[in-house]
Amino acid sequence: MDGGDSEEGYTSKLTRVTEGEWAGWSYYPGGDPFEDLAGPFYFRVDDTGPVCAFRVEKKHLNGGAFLHGGCFMTFADFSLFVIARDALTEQHAVTATFNCELVGAAYEGQLIECRGDVVKNARSMVFVRGLMKVDGETVMSFSSTLKKRGQRRT
Repeated sequence: MDGGDSEEGYTSKLTRVTEGEWAGWSYYPGGDPFEDLAGPFYFRVDDTGPVCAFRVEKKHLNGGAFLHGGCFMTFADFSLFVIARDALTEQHAVTATFNCELVGAAYEGQLIECRGDVVKNARSMVFVRGLMKVDGETVMSFSSTLKKRGQRRT
């Protein structure tokens, strides 16, 4: 999500949705070509912290007509950077490790939500964990390490 610098970087693409189902949520259209293809993925911050979400579409399904594991993992990667935003305000970072447990299924039309926390914000690494849920039931847990790569250009 946040691997490099450019004149119009990922974070400069932040867009707040003003109408429809996702009003009040934000996303990054044009910020990451793969996420644009896989998503759209949304986030907001509420009283309990950051929450990420998306609605499962037909394009997200595998041959068994439920959410593809690769889509679970792509959404988790998006989510872990949202979860770690406050730890990365001045830093670029890349995903260094990623572990997950797929413990449930999601189907077309369902809303996937993800919440998590920063376990530790160290000098050069950020350790993050999260849970994805559908209708209150956990469908995936994950943990990841983000490697800080240096200062953001201003």
